Amino acid sequence: MERHNRLLIGALAKATGTKVVTIRYYEQIGLLAPPVRTAGNYRAYDRTHLRRLGFIRRCRGLGFTLDQIRTMLDLAGRHGHDCAEVDRIALEHLDEVEAKIADLQRLAGELRRLSSQCQGGVIGECGIIEALSPDLQATRDDGRSVQGLPNA
Repeated sequence: MERHNRLLIGALAKATGTKVVTIRYYEQIGLLAPPVRTAGNYRAYDRTHLRRLGFIRRCRGLGFTLDQIRTMLDLAGRHGHDCAEVDRIALEHLDEVEAKIADLQRLAGELRRLSSQCQGGVIGECGIIEALSPDLQATRDDGRSVQGLPNA
C-alpha cells in the first residue's frame, strides 16, 4: 500500500522481492535507515529506502557480504571521491568467486570420477562406496573383503 509516496513494509517487501523479516534485519544492523512511522505506528518507507534495498538485494544476489555492501553503501554517498575502494571490493569478490568456481570444478571432476566407479549391481559391490571409503575394510555377505562397508 502506498500513501503519499510512502510504502508500508509489505509493499516494500513485494516491490523488492525481500522478506519482511529481512527488511527489519537490515534496519537493525544499519543497512537501511529506520523509516518514519505512521500515526498507527506502521513503518513508512520512501523511494530512498526502495532504491537502497534494491542495491542491497542486487549485491546479495551477486554474493557480496553484508560488510562489503555496508562499505559500498558508505562509499556511494561520496560522489566526488575516487572509486578505487569500490573497485578493490569488486575485484576481491571476483577473486573469491573464481576460487569457488575452481573448487566446484574440482568437485565436479571428482564426482564424475566416482560415478564412473559404479557399474550397477548391489551395494556390497558398489564402486562409489569403495572409492569413498578406501581405508576401511569390511566383509561381504559371501565372506570376501570389501572396502567401505562396516563389519556387521
